[in-house]
Amino acid sequence: MPVRLGFIGTGGIAGHHLRTLTQLSDAQLVAFCDVVLSKAQSAASTYGGKAYDNYVQMFDSEKLDAVYICMPPFAHGDQELEAVKRGLPIFVEKPVATAAIKADEILAAIQKKGLISAVGYHWRYMDLTAKARERLAGQEVGYALGSWTGGMPGVSWWRVLDQSGGQIVEQTTHIFDLVRYLMGEVKSVHAAARTGLLKDVENYSVHDASITNLTFASGAIASITSACMLNTGGSVGLDLYLKDQVLRLDHRTLSVEKTSGKEIFNLGNNPTLDEDAAFLKAVQSGDPSGIRCPYAEAVKTLKLTLAATQSAIEHRVIEL
Repeated sequence: MPVRLGFIGTGGIAGHHLRTLTQLSDAQLVAFCDVVLSKAQSAASTYGGKAYDNYVQMFDSEKLDAVYICMPPFAHGDQELEAVKRGLPIFVEKPVATAAIKADEILAAIQKKGLISAVGYHWRYMDLTAKARERLAGQEVGYALGSWTGGMPGVSWWRVLDQSGGQIVEQTTHIFDLVRYLMGEVKSVHAAARTGLLKDVENYSVHDASITNLTFASGAIASITSACMLNTGGSVGLDLYLKDQVLRLDHRTLSVEKTSGKEIFNLGNNPTLDEDAAFLKAVQSGDPSGIRCPYAEAVKTLKLTLAATQSAIEHRVIEL
């Protein structure tokens, strides 16, 4: 049976999921809600279904099987709780909040209801990531170097710390989540950051650049660089260093370097398609085993990135 889906938030990332979901025969797009009604109406016109500017009204009016929640970080909270109260499985775009207390409240509600949840950390669904996990199985990583460096996204809320959480929380979160997925849990965080290079940008309160050092429970270490002040020369990815090999992973390729030579693997799947398909299958079957990032996992990543940001602001090591 098709899964009847509602959307809360119909901006850029929602559009990405909507275009992807049209490729899945089990997805039925029936309702769209946005605080800007014209955006919801545009989505309804494109994909069919009804438009709303009030999510409670949408829930009251539509018979939904699940809901996608795709909003800016600062806007998360009541929408998830209302969906959970009504017993609806939720797919939430990252980051799930800008404060741990709100994320914990939502997680507790999900767990109390026993609901299926998923969060949009699509790097976990890359076939390259699966191959990297296979290569790492049973081996110890010495250290890792990660980065998300480039220019500043154009949306106004992104450059306001209280609204986005900052680059570590909103954007580099993909790399922090990836390093957790591949290397395990983090024990302590120490970050340094700078500002002052983007004085011409109005209402700008995030860091221009930061470096976060992580110590893992396993004893491994990692350093992750974030920057939004670049006009050229950016990079996004994660390099993992072992005694006998180096794995270099980005959103297009995985290279494995050994003394015997180098292997290069190209991305062979659409990770967003696979994460959306996994969510739909879980809703249909009641079995969440195919979901690689349930809400509980995303909360752990959120707390890690919040700790990194706090460390940069307060100039101290934070134990997790």
